[in-house]
Amino acid sequence: MSVKLAIVYYSTYGTNFEMASIAAEAARTAGVEVRLLKAWETAPAEVVAGQEHWKAVAEKTAHIPDATPDDLVWADAYLFSCPTRFGVQASQMRAFIDTLGPVWAQGRLVNKAVSAMTSAQNEHGGQEQTLMSFYASVIHWGGIIVAPGFTDPAIYKTGGNPYGYSHTQGQPFDETAKASIRVQTLRLVDVAARLMTGA
Repeated sequence: MSVKLAIVYYSTYGTNFEMASIAAEAARTAGVEVRLLKAWETAPAEVVAGQEHWKAVAEKTAHIPDATPDDLVWADAYLFSCPTRFGVQASQMRAFIDTLGPVWAQGRLVNKAVSAMTSAQNEHGGQEQTLMSFYASVIHWGGIIVAPGFTDPAIYKTGGNPYGYSHTQGQPFDETAKASIRVQTLRLVDVAARLMTGA
């Protein structure tokens, strides 16, 4: 039984897009059906166009579909990725999550496996708190939180964050970073498969 994974990201400057892409590749290599999706942009178009890097990322990722509540109904597991803003999710991701009320009320998000990743400009920019803000929503949905925990040596090599992978903006995505993202993604998929089969 193949797991269906929705990877939903928001990315201003490309960091979380890269993280989501690494996760998508890892999942597809494992035989998972993946939808790579983005939270839609809520900032005014003129603001985005006025910042070179932001505009470039928007243009580069224009082909990626916007996430919808139906995508989460479709999926067996969710992996979210977005930057931290003052210790919580970026408002664009929060805006998407706030559209999920109707499917939540129908019980369509119950028992889905969920994990999250984030980034910030520095190593202590609120990453853990941002991940916990994701998981607070998951608890309300009745979802199953699947954090990476200290389950693999790769977690320790990237700073030892058991809540979810976090990246410092501007740092390279070296093999250590990619390994940590892969570990988290494959753990999420494994737990989702166990939930589906009752193993």
